[in-house]
Amino acid sequence: MKRTLLYALASVTLFTATARFAAAAAEAEAGFTPLCDGKTFNGWQMAEENKDTWTIQDGAFVAHGNRCHLFYAGDQKPFKNFDLKVDVMTGPNSNGGIYFHTHYQPQGWPKGGFECQVNNTHADWIKTGSLYGLVNIANSPATDGKWWTQEIIVRGDSVTVLVDGKKVLQYNEPPGVQAGKDFERKLGSGTFALQGHDPKSVVRYKNIRVKRLD
Repeated sequence: MKRTLLYALASVTLFTATARFAAAAAEAEAGFTPLCDGKTFNGWQMAEENKDTWTIQDGAFVAHGNRCHLFYAGDQKPFKNFDLKVDVMTGPNSNGGIYFHTHYQPQGWPKGGFECQVNNTHADWIKTGSLYGLVNIANSPATDGKWWTQEIIVRGDSVTVLVDGKKVLQYNEPPGVQAGKDFERKLGSGTFALQGHDPKSVVRYKNIRVKRLD
């Protein structure tokens, strides 16, 4: 009798703690809008090249194949100021990226906006969290084979990148900056995109959510 009662109390305590944790997590994500359902590519548009690079596995978009970018197309209003969070996991020696302020492009590396690098152990020395070609980080704050949350916050002329809540960099765009010829790397507005980089890379992206800040 006593043992049964103890088990019951333990179960109630565990359920209460779990419920509180779930409520706290939901509260922490208040105001964010999910951009994927974990089951389909609804709201997303692949580039026209190498579409077989992308699959969906266990609720995640998986990039594994030749170059192909996956663009968010579920909201026609451009994103300017926002807080974007993406859960990411890489295989060994993998390369990927998260683009913002970009535009749909049927082939090639996206020219619009910025790429926030995803790379822990790939040969490219520019590592996770970098604003590729602009603010480059040589040591990755993340680890292959483990999920992390990559967060990009844009407010006005400022870009902040965090990994698991820890600030990796803050970039303040100088006045008068002109868009680059090959890659713009200039703040403006646009959509998001995920990168499929090469056949040896395996990168998973899931739980993609955003909060508009304007």
